[in-house]
Amino acid sequence: MFKKMISLVAVTLFTVSAFAQKVLVSDAAHSRIQFTVIHLGINDITGNFDDNSMAVMLDEKSFINSKITFSSDINSISTHVEARDNHLKSADFFDAATYPTMDFVSTSIAKGKHKNYYTMKGNLTMHGVTKPVSLVLVYRGSTVNQMNKKVTYAYQVLGTLKRSDFGIGAKFPEAIVSDMVRIKGDFELTEK
Repeated sequence: MFKKMISLVAVTLFTVSAFAQKVLVSDAAHSRIQFTVIHLGINDITGNFDDNSMAVMLDEKSFINSKITFSSDINSISTHVEARDNHLKSADFFDAATYPTMDFVSTSIAKGKHKNYYTMKGNLTMHGVTKPVSLVLVYRGSTVNQMNKKVTYAYQVLGTLKRSDFGIGAKFPEAIVSDMVRIKGDFELTEK
């Protein structure tokens, strides 16, 4: 399933590489998407998608003309409780057997109010449903990695989604699991 995600990124890179000046791809060991829901209306429960990828088709002259995609393998979900992870993968929630990935493709990037902050709009496909979403994109900077001597770039993605918009966990009311889900993605990328 993760191979399908890599193929999606490869196709995306191929189709837009002619327009981008630089292509950045994420380092799996240093990239993660985290989510948080409220359980029983009183307590945050946090989990991760451990297998994910991000690609930035970077327009160095005007960042707002860049294109960003990311994808997560639903089967890589981890809340550190195996029974809960299996339940989240089941048809009650993500139905990972039928819908193995979550995929995002940006449609626009606009400067935010603070330096290195952007509003990123795009289409998120999850649980077989594609919806437009608006996320915060933060450019965290770049540095030379002393281990491999490559320039490493860092981007963070922040947002809040409604699970009901994607038909996830319809049998579980707000009193059990919040409809609002906070997401935070942290990615380290290097030039392809």
